[in-house]
Amino acid sequence: MSGQILADRYEIEKQLGKQAGRWTLLARDVRTQEQVVVKLIFVDAQLSADDKKLFDREVSILQNLSHPCIPGYRDYFETVMPDDTRALALVQTYVPGKSLEEILQQGRTFTEEETRQIAKVLLKILDHLHSQITPVIHRDIKPSNVVIGTDRRPYLVDFGSVKVTLSQETAAYTMVGTYGYMPPEQFGGRALIASDLYSLGATLISLLTGREPSQISRKGTRFDFESLADLSPTFADWLHWMTEINVSKRLQSAKEALQVLESGKVREAL
Repeated sequence: MSGQILADRYEIEKQLGKQAGRWTLLARDVRTQEQVVVKLIFVDAQLSADDKKLFDREVSILQNLSHPCIPGYRDYFETVMPDDTRALALVQTYVPGKSLEEILQQGRTFTEEETRQIAKVLLKILDHLHSQITPVIHRDIKPSNVVIGTDRRPYLVDFGSVKVTLSQETAAYTMVGTYGYMPPEQFGGRALIASDLYSLGATLISLLTGREPSQISRKGTRFDFESLADLSPTFADWLHWMTEINVSKRLQSAKEALQVLESGKVREAL
């Protein structure tokens, strides 16, 4: 596909990813010479109503979001591929860099200070999402969906699982997310603002330990990660607070989580 031009504007450079019924491409905008990412979803008999709904929702949300650490919306159109199949295309700004997953796969783990800095940026992004007039819940925070840009900043990518909610108690009724990083309530289709905090906490634990959450044993209901990483007691407590199985015991907002992280506050005995 290299060299093919979509919508008389986006020249494909290479394929970044491929799943059933969808491709992710790196392209160049021939008008601006800017590199962009084009996400294609093929319109055929295999396209489920839920997948189409999620893609439309991703487009709608990105059109209305503006944050320096979220890839920006550029375009949306329908196109016909060389084999005459139809596809919907979402165009976003390209973030050069490596995902946290790619970095972990190289055998690298992160120090407490590095992890704290990543956490602070991601919490500010989540606060922006959750503070929209209709709060936006990402629902799929994990190492592969966080890119460390060449500018060394973390970026939150892939809004293909997002939902908007009228209140913290609104249920999604669609089981979306990634095993190990999803909180229990999300398995039943109930995604809350605090669900994103659990997923972020699980992601941070992976950075510190180099292990998937599913590979970390539990002590009771809590992740037992202290022996796998050199952590201060306050940061370990904060991570446990982020990843409480019981959502009512979890930190409830990104703003609160950031305040606690920066203040070094420790919970009262449960």
